[in-house]
Amino acid sequence: MKITAAKFRGSCRDYESCPDSWLPEFAFVGRSNVGKSSLINLLVNQRDLAKTSSVPGKTKLINFFEVNGMWCLVDLPGYGYAKVSRNQQAEFNIHVSAYLTRRENLKHVFLLIDSRLEPLDSDLAFAHWLDQCSVPFSVVFTKIDKRSKDTVENHSELFLKVMRENGIENTKEFSCSAKTKHGRGPLLEFINSRLPKKSKNTTRVSLNWMNKR
Repeated sequence: MKITAAKFRGSCRDYESCPDSWLPEFAFVGRSNVGKSSLINLLVNQRDLAKTSSVPGKTKLINFFEVNGMWCLVDLPGYGYAKVSRNQQAEFNIHVSAYLTRRENLKHVFLLIDSRLEPLDSDLAFAHWLDQCSVPFSVVFTKIDKRSKDTVENHSELFLKVMRENGIENTKEFSCSAKTKHGRGPLLEFINSRLPKKSKNTTRVSLNWMNKR
């Protein structure tokens, strides 16, 4: 897939304020500081479409980015940041779970996992929840350039092993690095394979996307 255009379309505080849209959506979710914004910028080949920060927990809204006028990339708030209050954690659970389970045009979810770390309970619990809710998802191991190849492979294999032990199988996995651009091609090819065939109504739907709120 060649990315010819990507633009920010808006942010929403909760599921209820998400605009009506029939564009296929692909959501990215993971722990705070897992590298979501960097991966988004890598995919669309723009340096700062999604704002990056060294401070965990920066993304607190549901952010929509329209790509090629054909589909939307959705950046969901990060979870698992210790300094986030219980109320904020509860809001995350309510709004993100509503989006993930009720959004009719959501095609796929990419669960980002930090390859530098051994499997974390919060990541495994989230994968289990997605599986229990029948939300189609893939695992993306991020920051693979930050550790040795052996360490990355060991952590990745261990995470997938624990998932299988919990009955989660047939989940496709990817690995990526925003620094080396590794993994961009396979992710875009996967997304492209899940896009519907082009129709005459595509342009009209795209232009009306934010006018239905």
